[in-house]
Amino acid sequence: MRALLVFAGLLAVAFGTENFVGHQVLRISAADEAQVDKVKVLEELEDLQLDFWRAPVHPELPIDVRVPFASLQGVKVYLESHDIDYSIMIEDLQELVDEEQLYMSRRHFMPLSVETFNYASYHNLDEIYDFMDVLAAEKPNLVSKIQIGRSYEGRPINILKFSTGGVKRPAIWIDTGIHSREWVTQASGIVFAKKLLDGYGKDASVTSILDNFDVFLEIVTNPDGFAFTHSKNRMWRKTRSINSGSSCVGVDPNRNWDAGFGVAGSSGNPCSETYRGPHANSEPEVKAIVDFVKSHGNIKAFVSIHSYSQLLLYPFGYTSKKAADAQELDALAKEAVDALSSLHGTIYKYGSIITTI
Repeated sequence: MRALLVFAGLLAVAFGTENFVGHQVLRISAADEAQVDKVKVLEELEDLQLDFWRAPVHPELPIDVRVPFASLQGVKVYLESHDIDYSIMIEDLQELVDEEQLYMSRRHFMPLSVETFNYASYHNLDEIYDFMDVLAAEKPNLVSKIQIGRSYEGRPINILKFSTGGVKRPAIWIDTGIHSREWVTQASGIVFAKKLLDGYGKDASVTSILDNFDVFLEIVTNPDGFAFTHSKNRMWRKTRSINSGSSCVGVDPNRNWDAGFGVAGSSGNPCSETYRGPHANSEPEVKAIVDFVKSHGNIKAFVSIHSYSQLLLYPFGYTSKKAADAQELDALAKEAVDALSSLHGTIYKYGSIITTI
């Protein structure tokens, strides 16, 4: 096993990609607040390089963490010494990454049209942007592409506009992929786009929405991070901006909004996966959205799609104060969760962000 790890490490260096051989994902079950606090101690130990997929919050929720091979023994001994239960969710993360890459290579081809595009495979940034061009060319009276800015590394930040006509009509904003490694969200954004394109004039719900609203869809909200997940590090989550005074790169764009900036749920440590950045809207990827939404002035719904966990969340995430329309949001969330369950049997938990996660 050790020989394989060394060999894999040499390959990773040769090809310049991050390697996850021997990394395990543990599911930790804290019995009480005291055990949650013990796990939080691990979270603060940067040398362990732990990647919390589900952070330690309270005993009712499991804690999921990716542990590098070099830290495995120490983490397990620590948990066992404090009688904290855990199980192994993923035995070797690299095996899953390799399977994913193999599947992509077998089912992969460039889009020739909206109909021949491979919706069953993940795609890189260039292919998704090509898909957006093909989509806009297919029905230019319904779909257009808009560049709303450029990323830290200079990549275009593109969105799709679905509209049946008019200027600054009431609109719905949807973004996917703000956390770059959540590939299923960008893939979902592609499917959303196809659904809107095909559904108008055929599907009653889609037709009703587009007759009354414009829809703005940002499929790749964090283009630099997304490109990096394909070229260097599959588990990269943040942006790729340089942090002054730190060797750690990137900001969590979902903690960079000017809404409760710097309070609960974010970190001031540039090496943290939830680093909020030096100031609100510091990331050009976030600032581009903020400027667009403000200049439009008639956005009626703002929806951000994430992966991992089955949750439907509404404001707020930084304060326990209820939103002005909390009762309506809760009723709408329940209706959506019930409808989803009736169709697929999938069980989603819903509620305000701060009380639900």
